[in-house]
Amino acid sequence: MIEEKILSTADTADLSHDRRRVTILGSTGSIGRNTLDVIGRSKGEFQIEALTAHSNVKLLSEQAREYNVPFVALADDSGYSELKDALAGTATEVAAGPEAVIAAAARNADIVVGAIVGAAGLRPTMTAVRRGATIALANKECLVCAGALFMEEVAKHQAVLLPVDSEHNAIFQVFDFNNADSVEKIILTASGGPFRTCTREEMAHMSPAQAVAHPNWDMGAKISVDSATMMNKGLEYIEAYHLFPVRQDQIDILVHPQSVIHSMVSYHDGSVLAQLGTPDMRTPISYALKWPKRLTIPAKRLNLVEISRLDFEAPDEIRFPAIRLAREALQTGGGAPTILNAANEIAVQGFLKGQIGLLDIAAIVEETLAVMGSHNISRIQDVHDIDDNARVIAQSLMEKLSR
Repeated sequence: MIEEKILSTADTADLSHDRRRVTILGSTGSIGRNTLDVIGRSKGEFQIEALTAHSNVKLLSEQAREYNVPFVALADDSGYSELKDALAGTATEVAAGPEAVIAAAARNADIVVGAIVGAAGLRPTMTAVRRGATIALANKECLVCAGALFMEEVAKHQAVLLPVDSEHNAIFQVFDFNNADSVEKIILTASGGPFRTCTREEMAHMSPAQAVAHPNWDMGAKISVDSATMMNKGLEYIEAYHLFPVRQDQIDILVHPQSVIHSMVSYHDGSVLAQLGTPDMRTPISYALKWPKRLTIPAKRLNLVEISRLDFEAPDEIRFPAIRLAREALQTGGGAPTILNAANEIAVQGFLKGQIGLLDIAAIVEETLAVMGSHNISRIQDVHDIDDNARVIAQSLMEKLSR
């Protein structure tokens, strides 16, 4: 049961000392930058142990200097010399390559923020889990690609898992883990993205620039495209299944354009508990960093009178088939969610490069799932093998489509 994996292990987490040591995996992305903003405003609460980035040498070096960081790692080793030069004269240790990112995760931080986008975040985040760290998880792919295995490792190593995604963080705040059998369902809310009211014909002609212009949230390009196709909600659906002690049929998705209600939990007595707030990722980040207490942050306060109305609608799985694909992948089990995620990452990259259209993303994902069929997963290497094969097939399908 998930309440045992999160709550009982939380009892063993020593977060009582004055300054919590924090490692951020993916510090130059949207979540990483917001995390550092929260830390920078919380004088004396935290100290940075390590930061990692994929290839943004300039920003990573600036962050390392500003926060006097002991260790930084760059996943793309071609930038090692530039990063080394940028941090010359400091006490910061510099490393590069995928193994260096894993080394950062292995360092003795109390909290590891898993903010690397995509399946690339699985290995370093798992490293942090295996040393029993508290994981502030923003990388949904860890649970999408390796959900059962990941949660087994969390329990085995008495790690603490705190969701950072606004939806799962909201559910975490209002879910009664001590009485989980009283929960009727959890409700993931979705903004609907920039194309919520568009026809499929209109969506077929949308550009990457239009897709990344999210109406409510400031996010990276990949996550913004996932919002535009609503694949993000499909991935969150799978993530929620592994995070909370509910069956698949107890997870609903509800489109809520204002992004004020971040998610809800419905109970058997008819009560529905919701977590509300302005759309600012610093709120769930701060909750995970300081949990079980709360930080004061300068997020805009919610004014319901000013908002005046809250709208809701059912998701349209004809215009947004990614939700159906995610649900079917979870039902199939095994490696299907891994295939779904890998194919989506390849297709989104292709769309952002102008190689395919927006509607082609879900089509490539669906065909990749059909081509690969089902695969069993019994160890992490199985996840990596399935992920690699799915990427090859999705790339081939995309190249055929773009000719």
